[in-house]
Amino acid sequence: MVQAVYYFFLLLIIISAVFSVFNSFKSRRQTDPSLKGLYAARTNISMGALLIVISIMQLFLFQGSSLRVIIGVLFLLMGVFNLFAGIRNHSYFSKMQR
Repeated sequence: MVQAVYYFFLLLIIISAVFSVFNSFKSRRQTDPSLKGLYAARTNISMGALLIVISIMQLFLFQGSSLRVIIGVLFLLMGVFNLFAGIRNHSYFSKMQR
């Protein structure tokens, strides 16, 4: 059972990393500022999801040492901040698109 959860989290990490890299490339190649911001916001959302999944994996699937817990909490805070900033920027730049 633990192996299935581990592989599920690993799949989520791979998917969010691929989306993050894809949106990062699309953001860097855009010349239109509103599209560039939209893809950068999607990159932030993907990175936030990636960090949150990594932190959950660190906190709950492995034996907890104090260093692992501290790193997991830091990743969780950075992930929540990236996710929040990405959602906020995505709504701003999608309104600019209309």
